[in-house]
Amino acid sequence: MARARQNRRAAPARRAEEAGGWKNARTWLAGIVSAVIVAAVGVVFTAWFNARGPETVDRISGEPAIKVGHVAVDYTAQDTALRTPVTDPADRAILLGSASGSRREEVLARHDRAPVEAAEVTVVLVGNRTSVRIIDIEPRVLDRKPTSDGALLIYTPAGEADTIGLSADLDTPAPRFTSTDDPGTAYFRKKQIDLKRDERVTLSMTVTGTAAYYAFDLLVTVLAQDRTEQVRIQGPAATPFRVTGVSRAYHAYYTASPLAGGGWRPVSRSDACATERKLAKAGEC
Repeated sequence: MARARQNRRAAPARRAEEAGGWKNARTWLAGIVSAVIVAAVGVVFTAWFNARGPETVDRISGEPAIKVGHVAVDYTAQDTALRTPVTDPADRAILLGSASGSRREEVLARHDRAPVEAAEVTVVLVGNRTSVRIIDIEPRVLDRKPTSDGALLIYTPAGEADTIGLSADLDTPAPRFTSTDDPGTAYFRKKQIDLKRDERVTLSMTVTGTAAYYAFDLLVTVLAQDRTEQVRIQGPAATPFRVTGVSRAYHAYYTASPLAGGGWRPVSRSDACATERKLAKAGEC
C-alpha cells in the first residue's frame, strides 16, 4: 500500500520530467530542422544570386544595361566652324594662342564649334549585365538650323584619315548607321553587338551633314534578359554632338598657328580660298 501511494505521488513528477525532456528534444529537433532549412535556403539564394542577383540589383538601382566608358569628337584633323564670331577681346586673345589649350577649348565650346560636313565620333561602350546585345544605334537630330558662319577654322591635312567603320547622313529623312562595305543597308539590320559584363567595344562613327547645322545625340537600344532598354549618349561635357555644312560666307577665317603656343591665326578670304577646297565647292571662292 505504501509503495502504491509513493508511485502515485511520483507519477506526476515523472510525467513532468518526461514532458520537459520531450520539450527539450523538440527544441533540439526544431533547431536542427531550422538549420537545415536555412542552409538549404542559403544554397538556393546563393545559386540564384550568382545567376541573376546582380542583374536584379542593377535593375532595381536603375543602372543601365550598358555604360559609356568614353566619348570623344576628333577636331584635330577636321575643319570646324563656329556658330557665332569671336568678338570679345579676351576670348579672341585666347583663340590666338595667349592661353593654355584647355582655355582655348572652352572658348571654342562657348561658340558652338562644329565639325564641317563630317563629325568623327568615338564611343566606348561597356557591358553592365551578364549578357547584353546592342540591337540598334540611332543618330537623333535634336536641332536643325542654317549652317554656322561665325568663323571657319581651317585644318591643313598631313595625310589621309583612317577609315571609319560606320557612317550616317543627317541630311536624310531617317538617318541610320551603315558600314563602308554595305552603304545601302542599315548596319544593325543585319548585325548586332554582344557584350558580357565589363566587356568593351569601341565604335568609330562618321556622322555627316552638309545641308544645315545639326545638333544630335545617339540612342542605343539594347536587349538584356529578354528586356529592351534605351541609353542616350551625348557628346563630351554632356552636350549634344554637332556637325554643320559649309556656309557661303564667314565672318572670319583662321588657320592653325605655326607658333609654339598653338592657337589660330587669322587669314584673309583669298588665303582661305587658296587652301580650302570646301569653300570653292560651296561657291564662295
